[in-house]
Amino acid sequence: MFTGIIQAVGEIKRIEQRGGDARLAIAAGNLDLGDVALGDSIAVNGVCLTAVELSGDTFQVDVSGETLRCTHGLDAPGEVNLEKAMRLSDRLGGHLVSGHVDGVGEVVRFEPVGECHLLEIRVPPDLARYIVTKGSVTVNGVSLTVNQVRGEVFAVNLIPHTVQATTLKHLRPGARVNIEVDMLARYVERLAGFAQLNKEQK
Repeated sequence: MFTGIIQAVGEIKRIEQRGGDARLAIAAGNLDLGDVALGDSIAVNGVCLTAVELSGDTFQVDVSGETLRCTHGLDAPGEVNLEKAMRLSDRLGGHLVSGHVDGVGEVVRFEPVGECHLLEIRVPPDLARYIVTKGSVTVNGVSLTVNQVRGEVFAVNLIPHTVQATTLKHLRPGARVNIEVDMLARYVERLAGFAQLNKEQK
């Protein structure tokens, strides 16, 4: 589990294709790997991956073809948001994030508004129902609060720190981003579905 509070910006340095899968070598940037062991989870642009090799300030992960298919930003060198898996004793500064990306959204608008930035993203129709005003959403691993929802487009406000400390500063209209909806919304939908089914069967 993760919190969506980015700990460092790293960089995918090398991609080794392995059939339909890939192994990535990632420079950890300011992420402290001193307490990371083989088999530990690290979120890379919001995708939970397993460290399979450690060397200095670089770690390697294996990415399946399925993960490459349903996410964005792991198939080419470039900067990525990094977060180590949370401990049970850690503060939950963002929200509970599983690191299992639900889909890929498209940036509609990204522009400064005062000292902050307005970010609008269009999501696939099957994800839109899970995104609500004042709810939580994860964009490229960053925990954000939804300010407004219009159909399949939602808007968030990025404070200067978030822009400076993550890769979101590089977003432009048309860019693709990894989206993970709030897992609580999925549980609520599931429970509501069972409640309705039981009601119909009575």
